[in-house]
Amino acid sequence: MIRISQIKVPLEHTRQDLERKAAAVLRIMPSEILSWKIVKKSIDARKKPEILINYSLDVSVASQRKVLARCRSKQVQAVEEKAYRFPMSGNRKLHCSPVIVGTGPAGLFCGYLLAKHGYRPILLERGKCVERRLKDVEKFWQEGILDPASNVQFGEGGAGTFSDGKLNTLVKDKFGRNKEVLRIFVEAGAPEQILYEAKPHIGTDILVAVVRNLREQIIAWGGEVRFGAHVTELLCEGAQIKGVVVTSQGASDVIESETIVLAVGHSARDTFEMLHKKQVPMEAKSFAVGLRMEHPRRMIDQIQYGSADNPLLPAASYKVTAQTSSGRGVYSFCMCPGGYVVNASSEPGRLAVNGMSYSSRDGVNSNSAMIVTVTPEDFQDKTPLGGIVFQRELEERAYRVGKGSVPVETYGTFRDSVRKQEVQEKDRAENDSSFVPAIKGSYRMAPVHEILPPALNCALVEGIDLIGQTVPGFSDKGAYLSGVESRTSSPVRILRDETGQSTLRGLYPCGEGAGYAGGITSAAMDGMATAEKIAAQFAPPVETKREKL
Repeated sequence: MIRISQIKVPLEHTRQDLERKAAAVLRIMPSEILSWKIVKKSIDARKKPEILINYSLDVSVASQRKVLARCRSKQVQAVEEKAYRFPMSGNRKLHCSPVIVGTGPAGLFCGYLLAKHGYRPILLERGKCVERRLKDVEKFWQEGILDPASNVQFGEGGAGTFSDGKLNTLVKDKFGRNKEVLRIFVEAGAPEQILYEAKPHIGTDILVAVVRNLREQIIAWGGEVRFGAHVTELLCEGAQIKGVVVTSQGASDVIESETIVLAVGHSARDTFEMLHKKQVPMEAKSFAVGLRMEHPRRMIDQIQYGSADNPLLPAASYKVTAQTSSGRGVYSFCMCPGGYVVNASSEPGRLAVNGMSYSSRDGVNSNSAMIVTVTPEDFQDKTPLGGIVFQRELEERAYRVGKGSVPVETYGTFRDSVRKQEVQEKDRAENDSSFVPAIKGSYRMAPVHEILPPALNCALVEGIDLIGQTVPGFSDKGAYLSGVESRTSSPVRILRDETGQSTLRGLYPCGEGAGYAGGITSAAMDGMATAEKIAAQFAPPVETKREKL
C-alpha cells in the first residue's frame, strides 16, 4: 500500500478529483489505481478566506515497487497496516465470569472484547439502559427532577454519551487500539467518516443508538448486562478479590468472581469512598476546573474560516491556551461547535455543567470549558479524596448561586467583579448581550464569579483576556460564562501495576474514573488493554457462579 499525504483540494471537489490528484503525484494514469481509501481528512484554513481540504490517501497499484522507484516525492511512502490483535488466552483457570463495574467507554469496550472471545463477562451498571436514561435526562432538563442514578453522569454509555462525542485522542497507540475503537464504533452504527476525520465526533443523538448496539452485541456473544445494579462492597480473602456485593431495588446479591474490572467513571464518589475504606491504594491527582464559555457560532466560524455562512463547512472548532502571570495555565477543553451547555449534575444540592453537541452541530452557539489545572496542593483535605471534597464545595456554591438552576453571567460583569470594579446593578440583573445562552436545563443570570476561589477567577480573567488579544471577539463582554465545570477528569488515581491490577489482586482499575484516561477514545482503549491483560492470563471460564445473600 502506498500512502500519499498533503493532497489539497478546494472545498467543492469530487472523488474523481482526488483520484486524479493521487495519480498525478504517483506519475501514473488514474486507471492504474486498483483501489484507494481516505485515511485522514482535515480543513486547512491557514490562508482564509481560501479554505482547502487536506487528505491523506492509501492507494493500491499493480506495480508498487516500480511506482515508488519512479516517484521520489516526500508526499509518498510505503505503508503496511497492522491489524489489531487480541492476545491468545492464558492457561490459568478462571472459575467465574469476569465482572465489569460500569458501562462507560472503558467498561463497554472491555466487555465487548471479553465477550467476543468467550469470557461471558457480567457488566454491572448502577444507572439505566441508555434508552431509559435519555428520557430521565430530558425530564431533568425540562422539569428539574434529578435521578441520582440516571443522569448525565450515570447510566449506560457513561458521561461521554451526553457530550459532543469527540473521539480524538493524544494517546500514543502502537497496538492499533485507536483504529479498532473507531472501527467498532462504525460497526455499531457510527458514521464511517470518523475513521479518517482529523477531529472525529459522533454526537449525542447517534451515540445513544451506538451504545445500545454495543450492548446487544455483548449479550449476543454470551455476556450479561445488568442495570440498576449498584456495587456497594468488595469481597476479599486476604489480598485476593473474591466478588462484589450488588444492591438492586433494595435487595443485595453476591456475585462471585476473582476478576473484577473497576470502570466506574470519574463521578462515582461513593465508590471511591468505599475503596478508601477498604484501603485500596489510591491517591489524589491533579485535574482541572473552570466555567463554560459561550459565543455565537457564526462568530467562531468567522474567526476560524474567514466566513460565517459557507454551507460546505462544518461548525468551526478551536483550541486556545494562555499562560498567566501566576504560573497557572488557562485552556479550552471539550469544545462543542454548534452545541449546548448542559446541566450535568448527579448529586442533590450540587450543580455541575458540561458541553454537548448533536451530530449536526447546528446549534446557534458554540461553547467550551475554560479551565485551570488544580493540584492536590490546592485541596484543603489532604486525603486521597481531597479532590472530591474540593469538587463538591464548588458544586454546592454553583447550586446556591444559581438557586438550583445553571448560573450564567456575562463575561464583562464577571471580569469587572473579579477585578473589584464597580458593576452596575442592571448589569447584574439583566442580560444585555446580543445573543442568548443555549443551555439544556433551566438557567438564570447570577454571580458566577462567586463560585471559584479568587485565584482561579483571576487566572481565568487574565487568560481569557490574553486569548482575546489574538482571537478578536473571544473576550467580548457579551460572551457568557456558566458553571461550574468540575468533572473534567477523575480527582483520584487508583493505583495499579504493570499487570493492570491493584495490590488487591484480581481488581483491575480501568478507564477515566481510575485516573488512566481522559475522554471517550482513551477510556475505550484502556478498557481494551485491560481485557487483553485478563485474557493473557486466563482461559475463558468453565461456569459462572452466583448466589444470594
